Amino acid sequence: MGRIYAMASNEPHAVAYAIEEHYRPTYSGGALPHTTAGAILAIADKMDSICGCFSADLVPTGASDPYALRRQGIGILLIMLDKGFSFSLRSLIEKSVNVFGKRTGQDIPKTIDKVYAFLQNRMVHHLEDQGFSKDVIAAVTSVSVDNVPNVRNRVQALERLKAEPDFEPLAVAFKRVVNIIRKAGVYKAGEAVKDVDQSLFQDEYESTLYSAFNKIKNKVSEDMDKGRFDQALLEIASLRDSVDSFFDNVMVMAEDVKIRENRLALLGKIAELFGKFADFSKIST
Repeated sequence: MGRIYAMASNEPHAVAYAIEEHYRPTYSGGALPHTTAGAILAIADKMDSICGCFSADLVPTGASDPYALRRQGIGILLIMLDKGFSFSLRSLIEKSVNVFGKRTGQDIPKTIDKVYAFLQNRMVHHLEDQGFSKDVIAAVTSVSVDNVPNVRNRVQALERLKAEPDFEPLAVAFKRVVNIIRKAGVYKAGEAVKDVDQSLFQDEYESTLYSAFNKIKNKVSEDMDKGRFDQALLEIASLRDSVDSFFDNVMVMAEDVKIRENRLALLGKIAELFGKFADFSKIST
């Protein structure tokens, strides 16, 4: 009826159809907006509802979701996937929450985090429904769901690599990297890792690993930026032999503090590189 009234009022065709389409999807598996204007309006309306309710402490529980926020959340993600919308999900949440936060007096950063986690969880459920492995989903979504289309593409790429016969030793090697540096408190997601000092290298395996890292780091970043996720994973996987040799021949936790910290920084750089793609510590091996 909104479309009909708009057309009767001589509104532009795009406006009339956006009014009708902004309700979509109206049920699980329902039609998505066809027009770009309808898709953008649908996302804006659904995000407004979610952020408004979260700002008013009307958060869905396990047994209750009276405002259908879960359906609206999955609707946002499905539309972004369908249209290939790659704008920042977190920035969209921030803009929406700020509109309400100034009026409700809520802790704005905390509310933003809650909405982001809510949509992150919706993305996890969607990918599980698509049949992807739970460990692969967890590894990818725990890093970021900010670029929604890229999340699915990263999951698909990692799922393909996981099917390769030599994936398990690769995952084991990377998990070992993550476990060591986390235990040492060297690397946390989103935090910069200390620079590596080559003058402190005492073993050829340190130099070999650092050289291998420098050889691919720019390629991986470029492939990630351009959406070539399969290629980025292949580049990252090429580090496996150097990582294995490093662990087989180098004592990471050396007695000399400077040498120990430098070796941890080297591992931190490796973790920082593949950590842009996924948290390999969550992969089942």
